Amino acid sequence: MEMLLQVLLLAAGFTMLVKGADLFVDNASGLAARFKIPQLVIGLTIVAMGTSMPEAAVSISAALKGSADITIGNVVGSNILNILVILGLSSVVAVLPVGKSTIHYEMPFLIGITAILFAQGLDGTVSLIDGIVQAGLFIVYLAYLLAMAKKEPDKGGIDGDAEEPGQKRLWQIIFLTIAGLVTVVAGSAVAVDAASAIARLLGMSERFIGLTIVALGTSLPELFTSVSAAGKGNSDIAIGNIVGSCIFNILFVVGISALVTPVPFAEGFRSDCMVAGAAAVFLLLCCIRGKQLKRWHGAAMLAGYGAYFLYILK
Repeated sequence: MEMLLQVLLLAAGFTMLVKGADLFVDNASGLAARFKIPQLVIGLTIVAMGTSMPEAAVSISAALKGSADITIGNVVGSNILNILVILGLSSVVAVLPVGKSTIHYEMPFLIGITAILFAQGLDGTVSLIDGIVQAGLFIVYLAYLLAMAKKEPDKGGIDGDAEEPGQKRLWQIIFLTIAGLVTVVAGSAVAVDAASAIARLLGMSERFIGLTIVALGTSLPELFTSVSAAGKGNSDIAIGNIVGSCIFNILFVVGISALVTPVPFAEGFRSDCMVAGAAAVFLLLCCIRGKQLKRWHGAAMLAGYGAYFLYILK
């Protein structure tokens, strides 16, 4: 009976994620158009940070409760899933053009901060000083996004005060964007709890649950938002969401957790961190020549995650 209940809750969580992501992407794009903000910036900020809230909630709560191992496992596991599974699936759905700034700045920045996280964890702890460094880099990243937004206005946008027949009013767009985000995050929480309960009922280990189900569960908003954006042709949101989420996960989630309490970095997470870095490097190599993520790139990413999944099963 309990298994049936958890399966029904899992289905409900997935339904909330699908509907919420659809609503969120549509209205985030509308905000970009209203204020002449490039879709890339919307993807790297509002969408990325909003869909990363489950990681932040889980990781910071874990740090406060003294279960800080979950912090690193959740963040690193989510970043691996974000690139190899979510971008892999999104690029299988549709070929994704990649902006120059994403290739030249955001992707190398992601690779760099992943290397920094690896180096910070070599002594077994992400300390208060490490957290301050990450928080400082996060402020630098936000300043870069602000500069980019001013430099690259969206040519196709319309004035924030303009109203055209049949258009939603600005307050409606904002309300629906928030409603979509709330639905996505709530759906993620329901799905994670149900999936974890199912895993325990089936006798899976806590370690396996943390590296796979919890990481996947907290990445479900990125999954549904990015695949939905790719299907609607909003490739900048699809790619910007993932790159921005990975940056946000490391600099904000781990950074804030380390400011709260020293975060243990178990030796086993070193290999996971290296996989996350390798995934980011592979993403950059895929995009650097043709400036697009092709279907075969996506297939290769999914195969790479399959190999990683078999590795952590051991």
